[in-house]
Amino acid sequence: MYFWFYMIVFKYIFWLLYRIWFYVLVAIPIFLFFPFLLLFSLKEKWYPQFFWLARNLWATPILYGMGCPPRIKKEQKIIKGKSYMLVANHTSMLDIMLMLYVSKNPFVFVGKKELVKIPVFGFFYKRVCILVDRESTKSRTGVYRRAQRRLEQGLSICIFPEGGVPEEHIVLDSFKDGAFKMAIAHKIPIIPMTFYDNKKRFSFTFFSGFPGITKAKIHSFFETGILAEEDKITLREEVRDVIYKELINAEIS
Repeated sequence: MYFWFYMIVFKYIFWLLYRIWFYVLVAIPIFLFFPFLLLFSLKEKWYPQFFWLARNLWATPILYGMGCPPRIKKEQKIIKGKSYMLVANHTSMLDIMLMLYVSKNPFVFVGKKELVKIPVFGFFYKRVCILVDRESTKSRTGVYRRAQRRLEQGLSICIFPEGGVPEEHIVLDSFKDGAFKMAIAHKIPIIPMTFYDNKKRFSFTFFSGFPGITKAKIHSFFETGILAEEDKITLREEVRDVIYKELINAEIS
């Protein structure tokens, strides 16, 4: 009886320390490289340098520091210097770091404005990401203009098309139209990605998670060059189906 009690106590202490360690890892590189991050966030043309710092000196150390080394499978190679629409399932804060690790091509996140409230992280999030207020039509319209400017600079765009983090029992929530409408409008390929393990590694449930490999798969791209806006629903469901089937098959195996 005492053994199981101590095991439960140990588990909760581990989860607490694991969670604290994550936020320490998030904060330390930002403080260490703050002058450089601030400098490269001042002008949009310097964003590739900001992205390099975020990818190599922030996201990668966090993944390895959490004991979650990434392993990436590729059905198709991302071409350097080409713009894409990156989409993946969303279950964890680690999704941000893993997406940065997966793509060497600089991209800009489109994300909800609420993340601005996160201490330290939020300061740079609002400076370099495209923020959207999902309750505001004006805000959603503005996203397309800002995305167009970023694409003209040779960058890619990343959107988690579920529009938020679903409840943990949901394998994959329904997708919003935005990423697919934008990809068709700008004639850029869509890269579907499956993130298999982030929910197990570091979910949004506070007392949960454990180290281990974080696997991701880059699926074959969806070209949009000949598509029109009315094709966005079909495209949306085809992309979702690819990710959903991959998640289901991973659960079965």
